[in-house]
Amino acid sequence: MAIDKNNPLEQQNNPDRNGSNGDSNSGSTRRRNKPRRDGKGSNTKTNNPTTAASGKNKTRRGGQNSQALTTQTAETSTAIDQSQLISDAAEDAAAQAEGGIKAVGNQRIIPFMKIEKPMAILSLLMVIGSIIAIAVNGLNFGLDFTGGVSADVRYEQPAEQVEVVKALADNGFDDAVVQYLGTRQELLVRLPPQSDNIDGLNASLSAALALPNNTVEISNVNIIGSQVGNEVYLNSVMSLVLALACMLGYVALRFQFKLSLGAVLSLFHDAIVTIGVFALFGFPFDLTVLAAILALIGYSLNDTIVVYDRIRENFRRVRGITPRQTIDLSLTETLRRTIMTISTVLLVVLAMLFLGGDGLYWFSVALFIGLLAGTYSSTYIASSIPLRMGLSRDDFVVKVKPEFEEEIVTFNDPKMFEQDNI
Repeated sequence: MAIDKNNPLEQQNNPDRNGSNGDSNSGSTRRRNKPRRDGKGSNTKTNNPTTAASGKNKTRRGGQNSQALTTQTAETSTAIDQSQLISDAAEDAAAQAEGGIKAVGNQRIIPFMKIEKPMAILSLLMVIGSIIAIAVNGLNFGLDFTGGVSADVRYEQPAEQVEVVKALADNGFDDAVVQYLGTRQELLVRLPPQSDNIDGLNASLSAALALPNNTVEISNVNIIGSQVGNEVYLNSVMSLVLALACMLGYVALRFQFKLSLGAVLSLFHDAIVTIGVFALFGFPFDLTVLAAILALIGYSLNDTIVVYDRIRENFRRVRGITPRQTIDLSLTETLRRTIMTISTVLLVVLAMLFLGGDGLYWFSVALFIGLLAGTYSSTYIASSIPLRMGLSRDDFVVKVKPEFEEEIVTFNDPKMFEQDNI
């Protein structure tokens, strides 16, 4: 029985029917229903007053250490804040000296509008020079506008364009234009105006197009008169004007009228500069060049729309900066996209220029000139003109119309005042 009384484990694991542990003094040794805080199965720190006192001292020391650590952390954070403010002030001063500001997300704005006036003067000189070149030199219209002879030719074996042009020149047919029609055996030959005798023209063309060891067959000969060429010329001018008018309406409805005017003027700049270069150097201007100018208008408008969308977004999102800085921020954010787009398109245009043959040569030249002018105009002309017209954040903020504003209605009941008086 002495062993049982001295074994606390059995006293705890084998309680008696009365709820005790088999010892009359079991009140001093109670079962622990909750886990100990230290998790090591020892209550010496709690039951020992010396240990408890030392724990209090450690707590006080820990509190003092934590207060000291908090003070030191606060001083360190204050020093970091001061150094950050100093560095921010230095960056702002440097940015202001460069003409820009430090924008949202610590993004440095490229000050595009800093050279706005020199670029505007350059654009004005280019447009005036192009108009003078068109008026003085005129355009070297191709057969599509002046009329001439068009013939569908089929060779028995593949033929080279250079050989066909050389054979025609040797037989008196100068300024001939030769294009492939799907295969290297089928060609389209266009000549300046010739005699109206189709039979004699067929015989002379058959003799001129004959190549050594290669039989030729002329399937169709068409004589295009000057009246048809004038109609094509007028329709081309009307197509350009209609395209610019549609662009003006689209941008005005989609964005804002100030932006639409800037977009149309930039598109006019691109088209007139490209045509002016062709007039200045006497390059042939035909329907393929006109198609290149129409394609250029679509490309330039697409690039301008991307810039306008970012301008509208930044006017609504960013506050505390001037409209000029908002436009600089938008141009900076779209700069990477613009560079990637113009680079990929120029690669295709250069491939057509050097590998596309005579049929795509002047089309590629027109696109190359227009792409350079379009990238420049989307940055400076399309963005600077709305800025000069007073573009601001108020142009993009949705305002509540007066008829939708809530009215404050007051209703005075005479009975209510009589009850108050009573």
